[in-house]
Amino acid sequence: MATRSEEKGAVAPDDALFEFRRIGPSVRVAAIDPKTNTEVVIVGAAVAGDAALMRLALRKLNTVLAGRGGR
Repeated sequence: MATRSEEKGAVAPDDALFEFRRIGPSVRVAAIDPKTNTEVVIVGAAVAGDAALMRLALRKLNTVLAGRGGR
């Protein structure tokens, strides 16, 4: 069974660009697909940790790209 990052059209974590900005007790995370210049933004609690916020932002990026017909 294919993992999410192996699915056709999905952006792998190593292919996406991430930007983290701390805003008080929250962190704003932008995930960018450099091939399509698509950017999504999430805001989460800083205590969630960078890895969890990165996974969430990547999931949102892949959802947006899937809605547009993929990469």
